[in-house]
Amino acid sequence: MSDQDTNQDTNDTPEEEILDAVATDDAAEDQVEETATEADDDNDRLDVQVEVNEVGACERHVIVTVSAADIDKYKDEAYSDLMPKAQIPGFRIGRAPRKLVESRFKSDVIDQVKGSLIMDAMTQVTDEQDFSAISEPDFNFEAVQMPEDGDLTFEFNVEVRPEFDMPEWKGLDLEKVVHEYSDEEVDNRATELLQRYGDVEDVDGAIEAGDTVNVSIEFKDGDEVASTFSDQNVIVRGNLSFADGSIDGFGDLVIGASTGDVKETTAKLSDSLDDEDLSGKEYAAAVTINSVKRTTSPELTPEFLEEVGGFESEEDLKNAVREELERQLNYHQQQRTRSQITELLTAEANWELPPQLLRRQSQRELQRSILELQASGFPDEEIRRHINRLQQNLLGSTEKALKEHFILERIAEDNDLDATPEDIEREILIIAMQQQTSPRRVRAQLEKRGDMDALRNQIIERQAIELITEEANFTETDLPEDENSDTFALSGAISGVEPGSRPTEEESGDASDEATEKAVAAGETPLEETETEEPTEEAEASEDASEQE
Repeated sequence: MSDQDTNQDTNDTPEEEILDAVATDDAAEDQVEETATEADDDNDRLDVQVEVNEVGACERHVIVTVSAADIDKYKDEAYSDLMPKAQIPGFRIGRAPRKLVESRFKSDVIDQVKGSLIMDAMTQVTDEQDFSAISEPDFNFEAVQMPEDGDLTFEFNVEVRPEFDMPEWKGLDLEKVVHEYSDEEVDNRATELLQRYGDVEDVDGAIEAGDTVNVSIEFKDGDEVASTFSDQNVIVRGNLSFADGSIDGFGDLVIGASTGDVKETTAKLSDSLDDEDLSGKEYAAAVTINSVKRTTSPELTPEFLEEVGGFESEEDLKNAVREELERQLNYHQQQRTRSQITELLTAEANWELPPQLLRRQSQRELQRSILELQASGFPDEEIRRHINRLQQNLLGSTEKALKEHFILERIAEDNDLDATPEDIEREILIIAMQQQTSPRRVRAQLEKRGDMDALRNQIIERQAIELITEEANFTETDLPEDENSDTFALSGAISGVEPGSRPTEEESGDASDEATEKAVAAGETPLEETETEEPTEEAEASEDASEQE
């Protein structure tokens, strides 16, 4: 057959047949590559025997045995890599006999092989087992001894996501908080917010409710001083709260007193503290009044309105206050809905969580709550009050929140919910607007404190809650009165021991948790302005360029 005839036959072949042939060839090539990849993966897999014992709902004890053949393989590869680089007196580099190299570098190679084997084996085990680890394994590397011959066995404990039957989350009966703010409520809130701009004067006479008193407080357990608070500015309200308890009736104690007076009373720790020795304990408290100041509301002149917020009129100011109240109402609505969902979904969640896990997660739960409050526009004092209330039952609230998290995580996975980069940027922008700072600074603080995962989890959990509420049945109910509104909060603990901050014997706590505890103890919230380095001009230019891309 001539070339011309061959070309003619090709030209007569339908295009569909040609494309099918090409596709078949491509598919065959892909299959060969896939088979080769699977073969490589099989060759890389270790011959391990795994025994998994259930210690608790969230704990597994894992025993791993690596075959002697794998140990020999890793040793052979290690010595083969070492041979060209081995330096032994009397021989040129890479020319020494292998047996001499093995004898000279045995100890180093054994340590290297042990590290590589354990790391690869643990990775393979966690990938192939049906449990989902939620923390790094509790593992003592130094305790593992490499055998002279035979198999290598090591064991570790790991915290895992609990296995449970999913509760029914569709069609829940829930209450929805509704409220219309009256003009009087808006006026009262505006007056409260404007107090910081009012005229402050010293008071020589009797203390009144709403005055700001500078006090020093000494708490005693018998004859022993437990803690002291010096020069604290406190707004006179009914109660004074701390991280682990409160002075109830603080207002009644100091109203009518004057500068220089010392008032004695008792302070009671929360009954829900995680430390049983401290729970419900009472301390003697001596309150020394150092000074008294009273603030009068400022006159709402056009100049003042422009200065505090660029308002053109008093009506503009009140509209802004109303918007803030409604934003906070939205937070209360979400929290009320979420608390109901949590109660219903965790009602049958009777699996126990290990204390170490609760202690480690307690500070993260605190941070999550603070992020939500800041995004909703709550002022620092109210956030501090919330921190105290949460710390007084830190492990109890953390246990419920963690069970809720596992359930919401399952719902999110089953429904492909996730936090996109756009979701995270939007959340950072909201926090930045509330704090009147730049999104770049907020992101830097979140990353510095290791809170980006908390922010991402917060977004995903909110998406799961929204999915649940879409399927729920609602009845409306009034906004409940805030039982803590007549409370002023100070950071720090009456007992001198921050709730949930002491590490257990099994763990020493991580750096991010310690930083948060110190911030809370110092009266800061985890995202308050701190002395961080401003981004350099080069860094800002680089970031701007990235944003443009």
